[in-house]
Amino acid sequence: MASPRLDRQLRIPEWRQEMLSRARLGVVADDAQLTSVFLLGAAALGLNEVRVIAPWLDERLIGLARALNPDFRLQHLTGYLTHPLCLEALRHCHPLVDLSHFGLASKILLEQAFQHRLTVVRGHRWQEAQTQGLAVWTYQRGREWLDLQEVLPAAQLPGWTVPNLDGVLDIIAAGIMLEEIKVILMTGQSSPEVSAYTGPRWPEPEQQPTIGIVGAGALGNFVGLGLALAGFRHLTFIDPDVIEVTNLNRQIFFGGAVGAGKAQTLAARLHQDFGTRAQYVADYFQEQDVRHFDLIFDCVDNFASRIAISEACAAYHKPLLSGGADVSRGQVVACHPLLQPQTPAALLKMYEVQKTREEENRRQPRAACIYQPNPAVIMTNQVIGGFMVEAARHLLAGLPWPPLWYEATAPQKLGQA
Repeated sequence: MASPRLDRQLRIPEWRQEMLSRARLGVVADDAQLTSVFLLGAAALGLNEVRVIAPWLDERLIGLARALNPDFRLQHLTGYLTHPLCLEALRHCHPLVDLSHFGLASKILLEQAFQHRLTVVRGHRWQEAQTQGLAVWTYQRGREWLDLQEVLPAAQLPGWTVPNLDGVLDIIAAGIMLEEIKVILMTGQSSPEVSAYTGPRWPEPEQQPTIGIVGAGALGNFVGLGLALAGFRHLTFIDPDVIEVTNLNRQIFFGGAVGAGKAQTLAARLHQDFGTRAQYVADYFQEQDVRHFDLIFDCVDNFASRIAISEACAAYHKPLLSGGADVSRGQVVACHPLLQPQTPAALLKMYEVQKTREEENRRQPRAACIYQPNPAVIMTNQVIGGFMVEAARHLLAGLPWPPLWYEATAPQKLGQA
């Protein structure tokens, strides 16, 4: 019997949780932060058995993973993949996940995949003097080998310590990879294209803006993690809700806290584990709340609240990042009084959508007005939450952020207007 915490993803049509729960994932890595963010998402999704070859992991994130999913079984072999004999530790693992930064490990995994008709999902994170980026690519026997030039690392041996790269892009890359792994396990198919993003390389914040996050659910969790990893400290979460067991398939900070307040728990755990000065307001959003902040994140999941936040930020001339995510798609829209003043409510036609929904509700018979929880899963929230923080860094640097769209089922998953 499936755990109640997986209820929201079990509601997705044709979802096959048994394929995820029975899988044995094999991971080769050398970056503690990216690897641990990926493992945290895997635990939330219900990938219960994972074997990892890596020199180290981030115990803060692994602790969150174990708290979320009591069935999570992590076997960690400390070290690097430098010889095919090390693959014995990954016997019967499928698919294989390559998060390494040196070519020898990638080549060993690709040879294993070619010889035994396995699948390798590679998450490539890179950083240069002024830019950084990510690429996610899947190899199955018969794929076009020219794609390898885009995702294989330049360094051949692990003779150096891999620094923690940008945590915001780690969140995004982990979400895209987990979506790919879910599809591979459920259908045997893989994406035909490389999913990639390139943006500026950001320094540590010199100024510490006061940031308000409205909504402490799945998007709020990943926005909070992304802001903490990016070095932002003055965070306030606004949300009146309490944690339910069905939140635990995607709201990563709430393991062991069912029944507690969402905003309070999220603020406390970010303060404890990541050193933020996070605060909380356990109440509904009020228009005047925006006065206290330099930047606002809209992480709520209903159009009426999103319209109210959009209008309040426009009235008080506050920058706003608005994100929305469902089972397979999402978007990130920015509003800035100087750079791009059109509000998310206007750009996304929220007024028309809300009016249509209200009319449909009025036509519903009374007996049909029964609460039906919406399906939800972790991956889109990872991707959109991560990109919301990336968009915020653009606005704070005086750079515009064109609307970004994510479509998990499309060959090209990411697009910007």
